[in-house]
Amino acid sequence: MDAETDSAAVTCGRGSVPGVIHAASTEERERLLADFIRLCEIESPSGRERAVADALTEDLRGLGLEPEEDDSGAATGSDAGNVYARVPGPEDAPTILLCAHMDTVPLDGPVDVVSQDGLLSNRHEAILGADNKAAIATIMAAVRRLLRAGDPPAGIELLFTTGEEQALKGAKAFDMGRLSADYGYVFDHATPIGEVVLASPTYYSLRASFKGQAAHAGIRPEAGRNAIAAAARAVAAMKLGRVDGGTTANVGLIRGGTNANVVAERCHVDLEARSLDAERAGEVVSEMVDALAEAATDLECDVETSVERLFRGYRLPRTAPAVEVAAAALQEHGLEPVYINTGGGSDANVFVAAGLTVVNLANGTEGNHQPDESVTVDALERMLEITVSLITQAPRLAAQVTLGDA
Repeated sequence: MDAETDSAAVTCGRGSVPGVIHAASTEERERLLADFIRLCEIESPSGRERAVADALTEDLRGLGLEPEEDDSGAATGSDAGNVYARVPGPEDAPTILLCAHMDTVPLDGPVDVVSQDGLLSNRHEAILGADNKAAIATIMAAVRRLLRAGDPPAGIELLFTTGEEQALKGAKAFDMGRLSADYGYVFDHATPIGEVVLASPTYYSLRASFKGQAAHAGIRPEAGRNAIAAAARAVAAMKLGRVDGGTTANVGLIRGGTNANVVAERCHVDLEARSLDAERAGEVVSEMVDALAEAATDLECDVETSVERLFRGYRLPRTAPAVEVAAAALQEHGLEPVYINTGGGSDANVFVAAGLTVVNLANGTEGNHQPDESVTVDALERMLEITVSLITQAPRLAAQVTLGDA
């Protein structure tokens, strides 16, 4: 292989010492940065992932792979489906899933990536899109390096999902029967590299619609029944924010009324509750529903409530093979793993619920979902190396653990 391209790796079989994949060349680092910028500047808020899906499909074909796009768009409300590709590995070697999502939260402005002293951000007062395009760029760079180096030491399945920011819609719609992975990784936690998520919450969405009686607010307010006042009383009775160490609750949206001089006839409230303890999550939701009902009764309004569990929580043991491989990959690059619980969800919740152990790894981005979102060039390059190591470490550790124990 040309010395100017990525250095070759020693192919390793099951139980052997993983081959050395050397640090990124200048060319590879430049390609990684260019790909990240290109992906971020392709706007893809949830439901509008088409352009990113097309770009990824072209990139995967350029690597000699045969990407497939599923037909989940109709079910998820997206103009694209999930994109899947597979890189075969040696016989008896494990297969690893690498997953990232193509969508972003809504944009308040265009994305124009700027770099200042190694920090990448958006020139405009809007998200950057590093959540989750940093992961897409580093996954693609890792696969590109592994393929250039020869046959990868483990099988790789690639999945790029839609609608993650909308309660994991794309992953939920994906046919899990297409996967043959032994375990996998998502890179979707905006905290320092080295953090390994072991637990994620069960998440409930709660919606309430209050109906009162409209009346002229200045002439006959006594004839009215104020739906906004009922909603306000309900919210005031709830414990919101950090309910306990593993549980949160929030009221995120209130809308109602027609005009300041009309007693509000209707009011709609959107709330949520999450907990690392699934039973506790259900208890908090029940308390919120009770508060809504009591306030409606007190102010002589009607209320209709709907509750939906959007995803189920999970806990992974540190001894799970996927966790041990992640720890080894981090340690290979001088990072001691830090095991954490999170209040956020990711596509990993869907995979774990389906019986596939998938670990969410921090990717070093900062301020996700915020207009000051950023990531450093160093973080991108570190995650590239760690992603490569997840593949090269897997055959060695597969000889020491039983993959089904996760």
